[in-house]
Amino acid sequence: MKINFALIGNPNSGLTTVFNQMTGGTQNQGFFSNSSMKTKEGPVRRHKGVNVIELPGTYSLSSYSADDISTRNILINGKPDVIINVVDATSLQRGLYLTLQLMELEIPIVLALNMMDEVVSNGASIDLIKLSEELTIPVVPISASKNDGIHDLIDCGIKTVLENKKPQKIDFCSGYVHTALHSISHLIEDDAKRENLPLRFCSSKIVEGDEPISKALSIMDPELKIIDEIVKDMENHLGTDREAAMADMRYSYIDNLYKKIVTTTGESKEHLRSIKMDLILTHKYFAIPIFLGIMFLVFWLTFGVIGAFFSDIFSIGINAFTNTVSDLLLSLNVSPALHSLIIDGVFAGVGSVISFLPIIAVLFFFLSILEDSGYMPRVAFVMDKLLRKLGLSGKSIVPMLIGFGCSVPAIMATRSLPSERDRRMTTMLIPFMSCSAKLPIYAIFTTAFFTEYRAVIMMCIYLTGIIVAIIIARILNFTVFNGNPVPFVMVLPSYRLPAAKSVWLRMWENVKGFIKKAFTVIFIATIVIWLLRSFDFGLNMVTSSEDSMLASLGRAAAPIFSPLGFGDWRAATALITGLSAKEAVVSTLAVLIGASDQASLSTLLTSIFTPLSAYAFLVFCLLYMPCVATLATVKREMGGWKNAILVVFAQTTIAWIVAFLIYKIGSFIISLNLF
Repeated sequence: MKINFALIGNPNSGLTTVFNQMTGGTQNQGFFSNSSMKTKEGPVRRHKGVNVIELPGTYSLSSYSADDISTRNILINGKPDVIINVVDATSLQRGLYLTLQLMELEIPIVLALNMMDEVVSNGASIDLIKLSEELTIPVVPISASKNDGIHDLIDCGIKTVLENKKPQKIDFCSGYVHTALHSISHLIEDDAKRENLPLRFCSSKIVEGDEPISKALSIMDPELKIIDEIVKDMENHLGTDREAAMADMRYSYIDNLYKKIVTTTGESKEHLRSIKMDLILTHKYFAIPIFLGIMFLVFWLTFGVIGAFFSDIFSIGINAFTNTVSDLLLSLNVSPALHSLIIDGVFAGVGSVISFLPIIAVLFFFLSILEDSGYMPRVAFVMDKLLRKLGLSGKSIVPMLIGFGCSVPAIMATRSLPSERDRRMTTMLIPFMSCSAKLPIYAIFTTAFFTEYRAVIMMCIYLTGIIVAIIIARILNFTVFNGNPVPFVMVLPSYRLPAAKSVWLRMWENVKGFIKKAFTVIFIATIVIWLLRSFDFGLNMVTSSEDSMLASLGRAAAPIFSPLGFGDWRAATALITGLSAKEAVVSTLAVLIGASDQASLSTLLTSIFTPLSAYAFLVFCLLYMPCVATLATVKREMGGWKNAILVVFAQTTIAWIVAFLIYKIGSFIISLNLF
């Protein structure tokens, strides 16, 4: 039989770690995916037919964002066989708020208390049997980072499905909230049954004023008027609004439950340690300089020490393998055209990109550590004040930080933002964040022109993207998206030592994506580039690439880039092919220049660029229109090609202007002989 688990919990409760422990990092898109949310799913190891989905972290099932609505639609309409609610045991009261809402869905549910090792080390205890009896659902203690209790959790989930154990207790209210809920339940009972929706959940949402649920039930006007009167009567008696009344009801129950089940000796060690660390890391004046210092250290280790060392070794290996294959092809007496296609086309193009794989791996290794340690949420908290001046809430920093990895999931992550204004504005700014696909471009150019200052140049590139995004945000805030951002609320997790397995799986996920792109998009692109470089418009094989179709196309575009310092047709052609995938810029240059490995490519680039024009080229690559995958995502999220084309035009224009200013100002400074 097929069994589908749905993982859900608060942000930073350990959802991804639990998912990785269950699946071993194997993931795909499948059963639960829909047009509004591409879910992360995977098969549970050693349990054939059992599938698990990781839903976005959320604090409640209220319709505050597109992600919240998509999540609850998956739970209600997708009907997973069991919900596994992951709760941070060190913050039990906060986590149980979502648990009470999930129980109202009347779906089998298992409560997974994560980080129980920390609870024990702090000298506290939780009466798991009492908690299970009070909530009428199974409770399983786990420590996901250590893989403790995961097998018990899986077995409990399967058993809960087979026995169809639904929560027996879903009524936690009293007083006027109780009266309102039950009065509304009687009014909408037939509507909920007709739409096959859980009655208690619908009643709670209607009391809260949830519009999507009201529309889904198609409640008639007479009933709506009665409901309004019931809610107003409740608000008048309690002296608070409808949402606060429901929140107070739930937290009142949770507080009483907490007193029954938890024995504690005081403040947890992790919390006390985090408070001390935050005095420095979230300091009013020092926080941003510290963040920049940390990122500089990451870039220095990635591009100047560890990553560069392994990349050089990798390049030597690829070069040796290329020579071996070349000698083999020559010994087999293959045609010159086929030899050129394989060696000068595929190996030169794909090999030039793959040689930067160690740099990608090392960078994401460090970023995974920062994320799993609990530092990244602090960055969002620290940046909130700055982002508010730009017209965005601090929550926008989360998708923007994801954008440093890849713009596609970053744009999709804007669904977690609570307002349409914030979502659209953040979507337009994300492509200015330098994604990992551009790393091979930076790596080869910094090696060729800025060997002693690679980390400094990398910081300058990333800061350029951020500064341009800030300027554009200010302009958008006073024009197209005039208004105020919604309030930003985030619970900061305690600092924790990252789990080695979790860091490895996060790093491997990004490396795997890079390899997949290299052997699909880049592979195809290099073959197309080789064909265009090797033949003229009469389909005659040329002796010089300057007589090819590609050269003609490149020369037509070259005048556009001449004012920026890189008017060579090969540079123009590389930028055009970079629209398919930014890594293609490097593979195109390798094929066009005739470089056989990373070292020769670095040397030959000096015949096309000067250090100044190289830096202008890097800035243009940073800012110009995103790849086709990102463009398609922008189209889907912003509702049509019109907005996507506007993004293309705006970004490319901005890239040209910024690169032009850099080149002209740099040329002027050089002319003064200041350096």
